[in-house]
Amino acid sequence: MGKFSTIDYIIFIVYFFLVAGYGYWIYRSKKDKGSSDSKAFFLAEGSLTWWAIGASLIASNISAEQFIGMSGNGFVVGIAVAAYEWVAAIVLIIVAVWFIPVYLKNKIFTMPQFLETRYNASVSLIMAIFWLFLYVFVNLTSILFLGALAIDNIAGGGNFHLIIIVMALFALVITLGGMKVIGYTDVIQVVVLIIGGLATTYIALTLVSEQFGLGQDALAGFTQMMKSAPEHFHMILEKPTANSSQADINKYLMLPGIAMYFAGQWIVNLNYWGCNQYITQRALGADLKTARTGILFAGFMKLAMPIIVMLPGIAAYVLYQNGGLQTEMAPGGHFNADNAYSAILGFLPSGLKGLSLAALTAAIVASLAGKANSISTIFTLDIYKKYINKEASEKKMVNIGRITIVAAMLLSILLTWKDLLGIGGEGGFTFIQKYTGFISPGVFAMFILGMFWKRTTGAAAIVGILTGFFLSVLFNNYAPALFGNETLLYTAFPNGKGGYEIPFLICMGWSFVFTLLSMIVVSLFGPKINPKAFQLDRAMFKVAPSTMALIVVTVMVVAALYVKFW
Repeated sequence: MGKFSTIDYIIFIVYFFLVAGYGYWIYRSKKDKGSSDSKAFFLAEGSLTWWAIGASLIASNISAEQFIGMSGNGFVVGIAVAAYEWVAAIVLIIVAVWFIPVYLKNKIFTMPQFLETRYNASVSLIMAIFWLFLYVFVNLTSILFLGALAIDNIAGGGNFHLIIIVMALFALVITLGGMKVIGYTDVIQVVVLIIGGLATTYIALTLVSEQFGLGQDALAGFTQMMKSAPEHFHMILEKPTANSSQADINKYLMLPGIAMYFAGQWIVNLNYWGCNQYITQRALGADLKTARTGILFAGFMKLAMPIIVMLPGIAAYVLYQNGGLQTEMAPGGHFNADNAYSAILGFLPSGLKGLSLAALTAAIVASLAGKANSISTIFTLDIYKKYINKEASEKKMVNIGRITIVAAMLLSILLTWKDLLGIGGEGGFTFIQKYTGFISPGVFAMFILGMFWKRTTGAAAIVGILTGFFLSVLFNNYAPALFGNETLLYTAFPNGKGGYEIPFLICMGWSFVFTLLSMIVVSLFGPKINPKAFQLDRAMFKVAPSTMALIVVTVMVVAALYVKFW
């Protein structure tokens, strides 16, 4: 791994001061207008433009686990992992057209508030506490741990704890300015992330080109990758047979071919993009047209994300198979596919290394800031204001919000310092998926029925949370042993660890289906129209011609990609 030169450090420092300075300027200009109330702090109410909302959504979404984890998955599986990004582009259309109008019409500012408005205070409080624990103990800590680990590896090692502190402080500076500062600094973060990410991909493709004696030609490198690793350029993985290798079975367990498109892939994405405070918060302060355009803009950008976060991994695979990156992929003799991204970064010339490090830092810091703001919003609006100090003034709420941000960040530093939660042993991407995935089917069922079926009751919502969790644990951990490896619902495959496993996304699909059915049955014992049901009308879901044009273009691009790489 080559060391950083002076120009790399200069580029990184310029990026740091640019973001911090722009954030401070946004904060001062906001303050001068006398906007210090809680809605402005938590939601940047009405002040984020569509491009700021779109950029902020992407900056919050792309973090170390995408750069490192998806490149690693690209190395192992190939382009099939892009499903997470390309399905997200379609999901963001669904969220923009059908979810956001319901939130905005009912003046929903937080996800627990949605649950109280539609169901009852008990459901809201249970989920507010759950989300706080999830965001602090799973998301914030894993983003900080993975980010520090990735940057430490790239920088040559030995500075893990210093990097944790610097990143946490950087995120803290941005977060304390409120949602408006986060939203507008995220625009710079996304620009840096995309330029730095594309530079890394370009170098990866030219490395492949050089390896095969084709000169420094990125396009030739891409063509050669498709020739050298054709199996890495299929979106749909075939179901394993008795003759399949364990490596092929492991790929299918991760991405179960066409089957995942019937449920699991949609539930992961719809729950993440549509029922998640951390994401929806960016759009909840805007008017409908601005919110919709911003979300669709983010969806359009998602189409290009695999180029940045996945292609370097496939390039690393092709290079490795042809005798390159042997020491970079297995430092200290321990091979790990997650080293793919940092292995490519080691070949970047001076200047580009600093830019790529800035891109990775931008992704991490933006995600940390977004998570911390969501923790602060849920605690202040859904717990402090409702249960601790009902008479709290606007100024008091903003101060409590800031204290919560500092407390959450300090707690995540303590948990990350010696990896008390064991994120390193489990793998960061797996750690996040595991703990959020168990609750996703129940949460999504509760939201989707709450929005669009007037008969859904509060009792059904509680049943949904519990059933979704119970079924997720059952399918993921116990179903093969209890019901056998081959049933009408699923096929379990040997996992290489002495047991049998059902693909995670299949488990999620069936958990959701049975949770939905249980909620419908419970609701049928209630009134025909729940008095708390939302009033919906067709006009809410009408889209402007310009919005429709963006939707059509996005759908056509996704269709073309699937036709090409099926």
